[in-house]
Amino acid sequence: MSYNKTASITAETINPKVKIFDYEPCGEIARHAERLEQEMEKSPGSRPFPEIIYCNLGNPQALGQRPITFFREVISLCDNPALLHRDETRMLFSPCAINRARKIIESMPGRNTGAYTNSQGIRSLREAVASGIAARDGFPSRPEDIFLTDGASSAINLSMQILIRSQEDGILCPLPEYPLYSASIILHGGTMVPYNLSEDGDWGLEIFEVKRCFEEARIAGLTVRAMVIINPGNPTGQVLSVTNQEEIVEFCRKEGLVILADEVYQDNVYVEDRKFNSFKKVARSLGYDENDISIVSFHSVSMGYSGECGRRGGYMEICGFGDDVMGEIRKVASVTLCPNTNGQILTSLAMDPPKLGDGCFEAFMAEKEEISTSLAKRAKTLVNAFSSLEGMTCNKVEGAIYAFPRIHLPAAAIKAAKAEDVSPDTFYACRLLDATGIAVVPGSGFHQISGRNTATGTWHIRCTILVAEDKIEAMIARLKAFHESFMNEFRDRS
Repeated sequence: MSYNKTASITAETINPKVKIFDYEPCGEIARHAERLEQEMEKSPGSRPFPEIIYCNLGNPQALGQRPITFFREVISLCDNPALLHRDETRMLFSPCAINRARKIIESMPGRNTGAYTNSQGIRSLREAVASGIAARDGFPSRPEDIFLTDGASSAINLSMQILIRSQEDGILCPLPEYPLYSASIILHGGTMVPYNLSEDGDWGLEIFEVKRCFEEARIAGLTVRAMVIINPGNPTGQVLSVTNQEEIVEFCRKEGLVILADEVYQDNVYVEDRKFNSFKKVARSLGYDENDISIVSFHSVSMGYSGECGRRGGYMEICGFGDDVMGEIRKVASVTLCPNTNGQILTSLAMDPPKLGDGCFEAFMAEKEEISTSLAKRAKTLVNAFSSLEGMTCNKVEGAIYAFPRIHLPAAAIKAAKAEDVSPDTFYACRLLDATGIAVVPGSGFHQISGRNTATGTWHIRCTILVAEDKIEAMIARLKAFHESFMNEFRDRS
């Protein structure tokens, strides 16, 4: 009997869409950092730095951010309901946490976090999220419109599944972009329609640029179905003005586009002259309701003061879709049965935290404000550090958790990168990692404006501001020493 010895699955026979996209925050730099870390564990002292500092991801607790006590107490009690019947529990947990946990446990299937829930999420937790949205915006929110999800990422993917029918469907996305969007659009068979943010305008969104890109896509035969807005911005750190948001709402309403509002950094705003406003609030303030415009907004517990990335909790609120469409979305959501229960609980806690008059309110607010104040301080420190380096400029981080400095690289460095068959920003990031243990993301992974980099020698890197306060000065010292050495080396070759 003969057998086919050819591998049934090869790189040539897998879905070609998988090979088209990349996701640089977890790309080659991150993998190299992990290899270095393993090398250092086997051979301590083998590298000229004590540890790898992972600045490539927004991963707060991995970089030292402490979890919110109230959140962790409630989760602990929900996971271990028998503790509620033990006397010592009242000595270890706050009355607020005990009362909230009792209420949540009563609403869970089987009163257990290990059970499947409704595919849309436990109703009482969706009610808590809707209540939080209404309190934030000043306009009603319905639990029927809330889908609790495994982080914002799964909600974004689900939205793309619903919106994209073929390659002729386009989705407007900002450049620089968070590469989850291009990846999701590619995997679902659509076409990304990029619009450029203005770095010289503090990464602002210029509506005439959006209209230009929209018209070009339409002339090319695409049906543009939605517009992605990331506010506050990732990787760019800007916070949109209300005027800018109003322009976007008016444009999307006129053209019949769904607004996909990525608002996961809404609790990360660091400047006094900017304030987060949801797109739903802006639309309602203009007098538009769900019959006038469709908005899908995303949020998660990964960022902000929560920092609970690994819990994978989030939600999307869908406004302006008909009942028949909502039914189809529920059907798609049901394929994965349900979002994880702990993520659901944390999302409800983040949107409905302790309030004034609650016994644990002051302790909760103290923890929250300590985190927020520290993040604002670190954002300013890092921007100042980048801006002090030769050939670097860095816009102010108004919000989110990343700095996105621009680097003017010497011609010799660009030539050396070409010889190694990598982009110049990847070349810089690799050298930085090998010399200092600092892992950043090459800016080209966020898809810069086409042609600009090679024409001018300017590139970018993305670096999180989350590095712990007791480590950030040492990290900056390493960065400065490396950058001076790098620039001297390649300036002398030019």
